[in-house]
Amino acid sequence: MTRTGDGALLLLRHGQSVSNAADVFTGWSDPALTDLGTAQARAAAATLRDLGIQPTCVHTSLLRRSIRTAEIVLDGLGLGWLPAYRSWRLNERHYGALTERDKLTVAAEAGPATFRQWRRSYATAPPPMSDAAAARMYADDRYTRLPPDARPRTESLADVRARTLPYWSDVLYPQLLSGATPLVVGHGNSLRAFVMHLEGMAPADVERLDIPTAVPMRYRLGTRGQPVVDPGGRYLDPIAATEQVRVGPPAGTAIG
Repeated sequence: MTRTGDGALLLLRHGQSVSNAADVFTGWSDPALTDLGTAQARAAAATLRDLGIQPTCVHTSLLRRSIRTAEIVLDGLGLGWLPAYRSWRLNERHYGALTERDKLTVAAEAGPATFRQWRRSYATAPPPMSDAAAARMYADDRYTRLPPDARPRTESLADVRARTLPYWSDVLYPQLLSGATPLVVGHGNSLRAFVMHLEGMAPADVERLDIPTAVPMRYRLGTRGQPVVDPGGRYLDPIAATEQVRVGPPAGTAIG
């Protein structure tokens, strides 16, 4: 296996979580991976290994489905010792009052138009989380040191993009310019925000974008330092990616 060493950015959505399987809004809640999610992470490692792609460091959110997926992938590559960076900026979109609620129930209560706006629109955020629920969430040790403006009560995809882009410009982009190959193990919406930026997508286009579960993506830097998609497409296992998108968003593949 050889290092890419040419400014390649690897993106990977975490494996299926318990909440994904139950088809509830996950957001900043912290469920574990399912057995299927663990298998998906191992398959992602196999894809990278078979293609001879080796990251030089890993970045995760503060949520264990992201952290555990990264651990499984690195173990599968024999790279458990790589430097690991964790940030709240890579967390999933905060679903506010919808967090941990069943999606079918929410859809029935809100109606199809409002439900779609909450789930898929670029600029519309769900109703905010209650004071009591937010107090419980942010009492967690991983968040107690965050400033108030880094503790959302709800987010749109535009909000997610606003908090992820500083991580791109301040952390990931400098690593890429140095020739590193960072692996970012994120979430459906945090990765949608990155892809939107990397590919210059308009809001209407990103609203239609799904990120398949645990299918590695790769981007390279262009001749002027700009991030560009590989000529063969963003996915390193295009068949797996196509299968997930073609069957639509059932439990375990839906965003959120």
